[in-house]
Amino acid sequence: MKERSWLSLAALGLMSTLPLAAGEVRAEEPPKVTIPKPGVPQIMNMEGRFVRAAYNNEGYAILGYRLANNSIGEEWMLLEFGVTLRDGVPDYAMTRDALSIETPYGNTIALASIEESRKAPISALEDRAKVQSDSINYFPPSARQPCRIGFFAELDSAARAWDKVELSSVRACMGRLYFHIPGKISYGQHWLNVKFAKSVVRVPFRILTEEEYKLLDKNYKNIEKQVEDTFKKKN
Repeated sequence: MKERSWLSLAALGLMSTLPLAAGEVRAEEPPKVTIPKPGVPQIMNMEGRFVRAAYNNEGYAILGYRLANNSIGEEWMLLEFGVTLRDGVPDYAMTRDALSIETPYGNTIALASIEESRKAPISALEDRAKVQSDSINYFPPSARQPCRIGFFAELDSAARAWDKVELSSVRACMGRLYFHIPGKISYGQHWLNVKFAKSVVRVPFRILTEEEYKLLDKNYKNIEKQVEDTFKKKN
Protein backbone atom coordinates (compact mmCIF):
# COMPACT_ATOMS: atom_id res chain seq x y z
CA MET A 1 0.00 0.00 0.00
CA LYS A 2 1.48 3.34 -1.02
CA GLU A 3 2.07 6.06 1.54
CA ARG A 4 -0.56 8.28 -0.06
CA SER A 5 -3.11 5.52 0.38
CA TRP A 6 -2.18 5.13 4.04
CA LEU A 7 -2.78 8.84 4.61
CA SER A 8 -6.13 8.75 2.85
CA LEU A 9 -7.28 5.76 4.89
CA ALA A 10 -6.10 7.37 8.09
CA ALA A 11 -8.10 10.49 7.39
CA LEU A 12 -11.20 8.47 6.57
CA GLY A 13 -10.87 6.41 9.69
CA LEU A 14 -10.92 9.28 12.12
CA MET A 15 -14.53 10.00 11.40
CA SER A 16 -15.87 6.59 12.17
CA THR A 17 -14.75 5.87 15.67
CA LEU A 18 -16.67 8.27 17.90
CA PRO A 19 -20.21 9.55 18.22
CA LEU A 20 -21.76 11.89 15.72
CA ALA A 21 -22.86 15.13 17.32
CA ALA A 22 -26.48 14.72 16.32
CA GLY A 23 -27.64 17.79 18.17
CA GLU A 24 -25.38 19.95 16.01
CA VAL A 25 -26.63 18.70 12.67
CA ARG A 26 -28.64 20.99 10.42
CA ALA A 27 -30.55 19.92 7.35
CA GLU A 28 -28.19 21.85 5.03
CA GLU A 29 -24.97 20.79 6.78
CA PRO A 30 -23.15 17.46 7.17
CA PRO A 31 -23.00 16.19 10.76
CA LYS A 32 -19.94 17.02 12.82
CA VAL A 33 -17.85 14.29 14.38
CA THR A 34 -15.74 13.97 17.49
CA ILE A 35 -12.36 12.32 16.96
CA PRO A 36 -11.31 9.92 19.75
CA LYS A 37 -8.04 10.59 21.56
CA PRO A 38 -6.11 7.38 22.18
CA GLY A 39 -3.61 8.98 24.54
CA VAL A 40 -0.68 7.43 22.64
CA PRO A 41 1.06 8.40 19.36
CA GLN A 42 -0.66 6.58 16.51
CA ILE A 43 -2.75 6.88 13.36
CA MET A 44 -6.26 5.48 13.13
CA ASN A 45 -8.21 4.44 10.07
CA MET A 46 -11.29 2.58 8.90
CA GLU A 47 -11.88 -0.20 6.39
CA GLY A 48 -15.65 -0.54 6.78
CA ARG A 49 -18.62 0.32 8.96
CA PHE A 50 -17.46 -2.11 11.64
CA VAL A 51 -13.77 -2.52 10.83
CA ARG A 52 -11.23 -0.32 12.61
CA ALA A 53 -7.45 -0.16 12.52
CA ALA A 54 -4.66 1.71 14.26
CA TYR A 55 -0.91 1.65 13.93
CA ASN A 56 2.30 3.30 15.03
CA ASN A 57 5.94 2.87 14.06
CA GLU A 58 6.07 -0.54 15.77
CA GLY A 59 2.85 -2.39 15.13
CA TYR A 60 -0.42 -2.50 13.23
CA ALA A 61 -3.71 -3.81 14.65
CA ILE A 62 -7.10 -4.21 13.03
CA LEU A 63 -10.43 -5.43 14.36
CA GLY A 64 -13.91 -6.25 13.18
CA TYR A 65 -16.72 -5.74 15.65
CA ARG A 66 -20.04 -6.11 13.82
CA LEU A 67 -21.07 -9.00 16.07
CA ALA A 68 -20.12 -7.03 19.20
CA ASN A 69 -22.25 -4.14 17.97
CA ASN A 70 -25.17 -6.57 17.68
CA SER A 71 -24.64 -8.03 21.18
CA ILE A 72 -25.98 -5.29 23.43
CA GLY A 73 -26.87 -6.66 26.88
CA GLU A 74 -24.81 -9.84 26.49
CA GLU A 75 -21.88 -10.80 28.72
CA TRP A 76 -19.52 -12.14 26.08
CA MET A 77 -17.88 -10.07 23.34
CA LEU A 78 -16.30 -11.56 20.22
CA LEU A 79 -13.87 -9.47 18.18
CA GLU A 80 -12.20 -10.40 14.89
CA PHE A 81 -8.55 -9.40 15.32
CA GLY A 82 -5.54 -8.97 13.07
CA VAL A 83 -2.00 -7.87 13.89
CA THR A 84 1.42 -7.47 12.31
CA LEU A 85 4.67 -5.60 12.87
CA ARG A 86 5.88 -2.66 10.82
CA ASP A 87 8.82 -2.99 8.45
CA GLY A 88 12.18 -3.18 10.20
CA VAL A 89 10.75 -4.07 13.62
CA PRO A 90 12.30 -7.17 15.28
CA ASP A 91 10.10 -10.25 15.62
CA TYR A 92 7.95 -10.31 18.74
CA ALA A 93 6.11 -13.07 20.60
CA MET A 94 2.74 -11.60 21.62
CA THR A 95 1.13 -13.29 24.61
CA ARG A 96 -2.55 -13.18 25.58
CA ASP A 97 -1.88 -10.69 28.39
CA ALA A 98 -0.94 -8.12 25.74
CA LEU A 99 -4.62 -7.69 24.87
CA SER A 100 -7.39 -5.96 26.80
CA ILE A 101 -10.39 -3.75 26.17
CA GLU A 102 -11.50 -0.54 27.83
CA THR A 103 -15.23 0.03 28.22
CA PRO A 104 -17.11 3.36 28.14
CA TYR A 105 -17.05 3.28 31.95
CA GLY A 106 -13.26 3.20 32.07
CA ASN A 107 -13.02 -0.45 33.09
CA THR A 108 -10.13 -2.45 31.64
CA ILE A 109 -11.02 -6.07 30.90
CA ALA A 110 -8.40 -8.71 30.18
CA LEU A 111 -8.69 -11.28 27.43
CA ALA A 112 -10.58 -14.32 28.64
CA SER A 113 -8.53 -17.37 29.55
CA ILE A 114 -8.82 -20.61 27.61
CA GLU A 115 -10.54 -22.21 30.61
CA GLU A 116 -13.10 -19.38 30.87
CA SER A 117 -13.95 -19.61 27.19
CA ARG A 118 -14.47 -23.37 27.38
CA LYS A 119 -16.96 -22.95 30.21
CA ALA A 120 -18.78 -20.06 28.51
CA PRO A 121 -21.68 -20.39 26.03
CA ILE A 122 -19.63 -19.10 23.10
CA SER A 123 -20.69 -21.68 20.53
CA ALA A 124 -23.71 -19.50 19.74
CA LEU A 125 -21.37 -16.54 19.20
CA GLU A 126 -19.27 -18.61 16.81
CA ASP A 127 -22.38 -19.55 14.82
CA ARG A 128 -23.50 -15.90 14.63
CA ALA A 129 -20.00 -14.79 13.60
CA LYS A 130 -20.33 -16.90 10.46
CA VAL A 131 -23.01 -14.51 9.16
CA GLN A 132 -22.34 -11.33 11.18
CA SER A 133 -18.71 -10.53 10.44
CA ASP A 134 -16.62 -8.52 7.99
CA SER A 135 -13.28 -9.23 6.37
CA ILE A 136 -10.36 -7.76 8.30
CA ASN A 137 -7.78 -8.71 5.69
CA TYR A 138 -6.47 -5.18 5.25
CA PHE A 139 -2.79 -5.42 6.09
CA PRO A 140 0.26 -3.44 4.93
CA PRO A 141 1.74 -4.92 1.72
CA SER A 142 4.74 -6.44 3.50
CA ALA A 143 2.44 -8.69 5.61
CA ARG A 144 1.81 -11.39 3.03
CA GLN A 145 2.14 -14.66 4.98
CA PRO A 146 -1.11 -15.79 6.67
CA CYS A 147 -0.82 -16.78 10.30
CA ARG A 148 -3.34 -17.94 12.89
CA ILE A 149 -3.80 -16.25 16.26
CA GLY A 150 -4.58 -19.29 18.37
CA PHE A 151 -5.49 -17.76 21.71
CA PHE A 152 -8.81 -19.60 21.29
CA ALA A 153 -9.99 -22.56 19.27
CA GLU A 154 -13.50 -23.25 18.02
CA LEU A 155 -15.22 -25.85 20.17
CA ASP A 156 -15.83 -28.21 17.25
CA SER A 157 -12.39 -27.73 15.73
CA ALA A 158 -9.37 -30.01 15.92
CA ALA A 159 -7.12 -26.94 16.22
CA ARG A 160 -5.53 -26.30 19.60
CA ALA A 161 -5.40 -23.05 21.56
CA TRP A 162 -2.11 -21.62 22.76
CA ASP A 163 -0.85 -18.63 24.74
CA LYS A 164 1.30 -16.74 22.25
CA VAL A 165 1.68 -15.86 18.58
CA GLU A 166 4.96 -15.14 16.82
CA LEU A 167 4.72 -11.80 15.02
CA SER A 168 6.88 -10.40 12.25
CA SER A 169 6.51 -7.73 9.58
CA VAL A 170 5.79 -10.36 6.91
CA ARG A 171 3.10 -12.26 8.85
CA ALA A 172 -0.58 -11.25 8.65
CA CYS A 173 -1.93 -12.86 11.82
CA MET A 174 -5.68 -13.17 12.39
CA GLY A 175 -7.95 -14.78 14.94
CA ARG A 176 -10.89 -14.28 17.29
CA LEU A 177 -10.77 -12.70 20.71
CA TYR A 178 -13.25 -13.28 23.54
CA PHE A 179 -13.87 -10.99 26.47
CA HIS A 180 -16.20 -11.57 29.41
CA ILE A 181 -18.05 -8.31 30.18
CA PRO A 182 -19.45 -8.58 33.75
CA GLY A 183 -21.63 -5.50 33.37
CA LYS A 184 -22.79 -6.64 29.91
CA ILE A 185 -22.00 -5.00 26.55
CA SER A 186 -23.27 -1.43 26.39
CA TYR A 187 -23.37 1.44 23.93
CA GLY A 188 -20.48 3.86 23.73
CA GLN A 189 -16.78 4.21 23.02
CA HIS A 190 -14.56 1.17 23.55
CA TRP A 191 -10.86 0.60 22.96
CA LEU A 192 -8.90 -2.52 22.14
CA ASN A 193 -5.46 -2.18 23.78
CA VAL A 194 -2.66 -4.01 21.97
CA LYS A 195 0.71 -4.12 23.73
CA PHE A 196 3.77 -4.54 21.54
CA ALA A 197 7.37 -4.87 22.80
CA LYS A 198 7.94 -1.12 23.22
CA SER A 199 4.57 0.57 22.72
CA VAL A 200 0.80 0.23 22.88
CA VAL A 201 -1.69 0.67 20.05
CA ARG A 202 -5.29 1.49 21.00
CA VAL A 203 -7.90 0.59 18.40
CA PRO A 204 -11.14 2.54 18.91
CA PHE A 205 -14.53 1.00 18.29
CA ARG A 206 -17.90 2.42 19.21
CA ILE A 207 -20.97 0.32 19.94
CA LEU A 208 -23.53 2.39 18.06
CA THR A 209 -27.10 3.10 18.96
CA GLU A 210 -29.60 2.65 16.16
CA GLU A 211 -29.87 6.42 15.76
CA GLU A 212 -26.08 6.83 15.58
CA TYR A 213 -25.76 4.15 12.94
CA LYS A 214 -28.54 5.63 10.81
CA LEU A 215 -26.92 9.06 10.99
CA LEU A 216 -23.51 7.64 10.05
CA ASP A 217 -24.94 5.59 7.21
CA LYS A 218 -26.99 8.45 5.79
CA ASN A 219 -24.12 10.96 5.88
CA TYR A 220 -21.19 8.66 5.15
CA LYS A 221 -19.77 10.55 2.16
CA ASN A 222 -20.22 13.98 3.71
CA ILE A 223 -18.49 12.90 6.89
CA GLU A 224 -15.70 11.27 4.91
CA LYS A 225 -14.95 14.52 3.08
CA GLN A 226 -15.18 16.57 6.26
CA VAL A 227 -12.56 14.46 8.01
CA GLU A 228 -10.30 14.27 4.97
CA ASP A 229 -10.33 18.07 4.76
CA THR A 230 -9.53 18.33 8.46
CA PHE A 231 -6.68 15.86 8.10
CA LYS A 232 -5.16 17.83 5.21
CA LYS A 233 -5.21 21.02 7.26
CA LYS A 234 -3.12 19.34 9.93
CA ASN A 235 -0.48 18.36 7.41
